Amino acid sequence: MAKQPLNEKGLRIRKEMLGAEFVEKRIADATDFTSTFQEWITNFGFGEVWTRTELPRNIRSMLTVGMLIALNRPHELKLHVKGAVVNGVTKEELREVLLHSVAYCGFPAAVDAFRVASETLKELGLE
Repeated sequence: MAKQPLNEKGLRIRKEMLGAEFVEKRIADATDFTSTFQEWITNFGFGEVWTRTELPRNIRSMLTVGMLIALNRPHELKLHVKGAVVNGVTKEELREVLLHSVAYCGFPAAVDAFRVASETLKELGLE
C-alpha cells in the first residue's frame, strides 16, 4: 500500500491536543509495520472525527474520556485527559465525567480513572 499524505487538519489537531513533540515522535518512530496505523490515527481519528463541527472539542474530549474509562484504557486516558485540558475542559467538568463513570462503568474503573487523571493533572500543574 502506498504511503498516504497526512491530513493537515488532523495533524494540527492531534499536535494541539497531545503535543507536537509527542505526535512527531510517534510518526517518526513508526515502522513499516506501524506506519499505516499512524496515518489512520491522524487521517481518520483526528482528521475526520475531531474536525467535525457538530460537537465542540471540549464535549468530544469529555465523551472520549468517558469511553476510555469504560474500555479500561489508562494509557490512552492519560493522553486524552491532557487533550481535554487543552480543549478547555475544566478540572471540575473532568471530575464530573469521572464521577458519572461510576454509575455506568463501576467503582474499579472509576478508581483507576481518578488515579490516572490525578497524576495527569499533577503533571500539568493543575492538582
